[in-house]
Amino acid sequence: MHNSAIINTLSAGALSLVNLIKFFVLELIVTATAFSSLALPTGLVDNLSTLGYTQMTAVQAQSLPPVLEGKDIIAQAKTGSGKTAAFSLGVLAKLNVKRFRIQSLVLCPTRELAEQVAVEMRKLARGIHNIKILTLCGGVSIGPQIGSLEHGAHIIVGTPGRVDDHIRKGTLRLDDVETLVLDEADQMLDMGFQDTLDAIIDCIPKQRQTLLFSATFPRAIEAIAKRVLSNPVMVKVEEEQEKSTIKQYFYKMDNNKQRFNTLKLLLLKFQPESCVVFCNTKVETQQVCDDLSAEGFSAVALHGDLEQRDRERTLIHFANKSASILVATDVAARGLDIDDMDMVINYHLAHDPQTHVHRIGRTGRAGKKGIACSIYGDAEQFKVAQIGDHYECDFLPEQLPPFSLLEKPPYKPQMVTLMIDAGKKQKVRAGDILGALTGKDGVAGRQVGKINVLDNVAFVAVERNSSKPALRKLTEGNIKGRKIRARRLTR
Repeated sequence: MHNSAIINTLSAGALSLVNLIKFFVLELIVTATAFSSLALPTGLVDNLSTLGYTQMTAVQAQSLPPVLEGKDIIAQAKTGSGKTAAFSLGVLAKLNVKRFRIQSLVLCPTRELAEQVAVEMRKLARGIHNIKILTLCGGVSIGPQIGSLEHGAHIIVGTPGRVDDHIRKGTLRLDDVETLVLDEADQMLDMGFQDTLDAIIDCIPKQRQTLLFSATFPRAIEAIAKRVLSNPVMVKVEEEQEKSTIKQYFYKMDNNKQRFNTLKLLLLKFQPESCVVFCNTKVETQQVCDDLSAEGFSAVALHGDLEQRDRERTLIHFANKSASILVATDVAARGLDIDDMDMVINYHLAHDPQTHVHRIGRTGRAGKKGIACSIYGDAEQFKVAQIGDHYECDFLPEQLPPFSLLEKPPYKPQMVTLMIDAGKKQKVRAGDILGALTGKDGVAGRQVGKINVLDNVAFVAVERNSSKPALRKLTEGNIKGRKIRARRLTR
């Protein structure tokens, strides 16, 4: 055999060997991140498969093995990373359904997040029969919750304030809790729940498993972790997403009076369909929202002073894309899970780089491109430097968009939300609403967006140019054989 032929043969063999090694390495990685590789009950694994969950996210792959071993953990991961499934599967795996006692307590900073967690847990628990997950949150009457507690539960998901209310009233006992989950722990501390958390934890047996999840890791988290966790496993998911899919722009003002005009310029330049504007205080949040609305922008506010009904409608407005701009505080926006958010604007810079990372992580999800704009003045220059240190790069100020943009009228959102005075208690379903809208002489199905059915009211998003015929179709027709009242949802 000629030398060249020998070399080619050896090269081909080496290449095949390299490809074979690559195959086995890839196979090992896929196997290691498969839910089926975990020591989960068969019912949970089968249900995960039907839900389309096959591969674990980074936080799930790192946290679930020690959780299933019964270890305490501290996990740092942002919203949207899959942490809810991580602790939910751990809680559900050790649950003894035959033992009808409260075995797990999950605490969340806001009602919205608690309800999201409860919905996700119930979805994951479909493979387990006769499981009861109860939500205890403020903003609603406590009476029905007391009635539900009298009938018992396996898992409680709630906010610290309302859980503490039930403990004080003697309607909730936590003597049998084996697993405590603190979700978004940093925000619970920011909201002033430190004393309430301590009081609740004092009512839980010391021999328990504690799972602490937090987007950021300030000193207050270190302090509470030392008190309530035992030899915890540390899990930190490195945040690479924002570096590759989110384009960041920083805009420096000559004086603070330019801040609001800069915000308007950015909105008019980019015209985002879905944008969160972050403010640092509740008062500032409401003021910016009011000022934007007065200028003709479609804006809604989300902060801690809103009544629960107003919070629900604000989030529906924004999620339905019938309001383009959500002005919010960090605390109010925690747990916000809106798909396809294409822009984030920091009206003021966050207090620390970790919060900045969490803010801009609202956009650019699932590999999609996102835009994050930050407005700052001389007094905030040091924060820009800190953010630059986090990303290991220098952020230079961008040139402001031309002021001639301010002469243009604000853009309108593509959708309008209609409110129907009937809901679940009137046996109304999303399919009934869709059918009423798209029946004879109705609107096309593609013109109908999200439908939200609550207890006594429902909301449906329709394209702006179809809103009048859609409203007429609802008011002149019927649902479930009876007339209903409908109107356009306004801010």
